[in-house]
Amino acid sequence: MKKTFSGITALLSSCTLLLTGCGGDTTTVTNSPNSTTNNTATNTAANTGTLSGAIPIGIAVAQTSNVALLGQEQVAGVKIAEKYFNAKGGVNGTPIKLVFQDTSGDEAGAINAVQTLINKDKVIGIVGPTLSQQAFSADPVAERAKVPIIGPSNTAKNVPEIGDYVARVSAPVSVVAPNSVKAALKQNPQIKKVAVFYAQNDAFSKSETEIFQQTVKDQGLELITVQKFQTSDTDFQSQATNAINIKPDLVIISGLAADGGNLVRQLRELGYKGLIVGGNGLNTSNLLPVCKALCDGVLIAQAYSPEHPGEINAAFRKAYTEEYKKEPPQFSAQAFAAVQVYVEALQALDKKSKVNKLQLPELRTELNKQILSGTYNTPLGAIGFTPVGEVVQKDFYVAQIKMEKDGSQGKFTFLK
Repeated sequence: MKKTFSGITALLSSCTLLLTGCGGDTTTVTNSPNSTTNNTATNTAANTGTLSGAIPIGIAVAQTSNVALLGQEQVAGVKIAEKYFNAKGGVNGTPIKLVFQDTSGDEAGAINAVQTLINKDKVIGIVGPTLSQQAFSADPVAERAKVPIIGPSNTAKNVPEIGDYVARVSAPVSVVAPNSVKAALKQNPQIKKVAVFYAQNDAFSKSETEIFQQTVKDQGLELITVQKFQTSDTDFQSQATNAINIKPDLVIISGLAADGGNLVRQLRELGYKGLIVGGNGLNTSNLLPVCKALCDGVLIAQAYSPEHPGEINAAFRKAYTEEYKKEPPQFSAQAFAAVQVYVEALQALDKKSKVNKLQLPELRTELNKQILSGTYNTPLGAIGFTPVGEVVQKDFYVAQIKMEKDGSQGKFTFLK
C-alpha cells in the first residue's frame, strides 16, 4: 500500500531548445527463451524480455469520440515532447518512441487501449487516459500488470489511490477549481445566487461539481439549483430555462468541451447575462468553435500558463506556437510533462542500471519507483509526487475567454 504524504523538495534543472527530427528508430522487445506470452493484463508475468532499440512509451488518450476535443490536444503535447527530448539525446543516447492507442471516450475503449499497450506493444509505461471516468476502469489494469501509468488530465478525487503504479501530473480539482469562483467574486462582489450544472454520467464532472458546490457554500453564497445533463446531450433548453427563471448571479458548469460549449451558448441565447465559470473539461480552445462569440467572458481555473517562466516552458511554447499557430493549452502542457517525467526518470534509472539490460517487469517496477522519487522542472513549473502518486505543484492561474465580436477567433486571457 502507498504511504501518506511526505514533503518533496523541488529540483530545478535547466533545459534548452533543440528541435530536430526524431529519426526512424524501431522498437522491439526481445523475449528470453523461457518467457511466455499472455494476453491477459492481470498476469504480472505476462511481459518479459529486454529492450532493443527505441524505448516504447504508451499513449492511451481519446483520439475519437466527443472526448477527442481534449485528446487531440494531448496528442499534440506528447508529440512535441517526443521530438524535443529525442533531439536532446533521449535517454542517455537511446531515443524514445511513442506508441499510440485510441481510448475513444468510454471505459471499454480505455481498458482495451491499456491492455494492448501492455501485452502487444510491451511499453515501459503509459500516459493516459484522458478522462477520470476512464482512469477508474483502466488504471486497475495497469496496476495489476505492474506497469506505471501517469494521468495527464485525471483530476477527480482518489485517482492516485487506485494503486501503487498510478500517478498523475494533473493537479486535483479540489486544489484548482475554487480559484475560478474566487475570481468571479473579485469581478462581481455582488454575486449572491449560484446555479450549478454538471454531467452526471462523467466521474470527473461529478467529482468537480462537489468541489464547486462546497466552494459556493464556503464563500457564503446561495446554491439555488443543481441541474444535471449527459456529456452526449446537445439540447439544454429545459435545464437552462429552469435555472434562468430563478435568476442566478453566477453559473458554474462541469462537463466536457462539446456539451459544455453548447450549454454556454444556449444559456446566452436564452438571455442569461451573468458570469459563467467553466470546469476543467471546458479548459480547451476546442470549446471556442462550439459557443463562438457567446464563449466570451467564461472563467476557467488553470494549472498551466504559457507565460510561466522557465526555459523548458519557453521551449515547449515556441515549439507549439510554431506548429499550431496558437498558444499551448493546459492539456497539451500536461501531456508534455507526463512524457518528460518518463524521460527524466529513465535517464536517472539508466545511470544506476542500464535500462536495456533489465527484464521488462523489473524495468517497469524500478521505473515506477524512480518516477515517484524524482522532481521535474516542467512547463507546469517544478513538480514532484507524493508517495501515493499525487502531483505536487504550486503554481495555478485563472483565465477568462476573450472572443472577437464575430466569434471567429478567441483566446484565454490570464488574470493577474
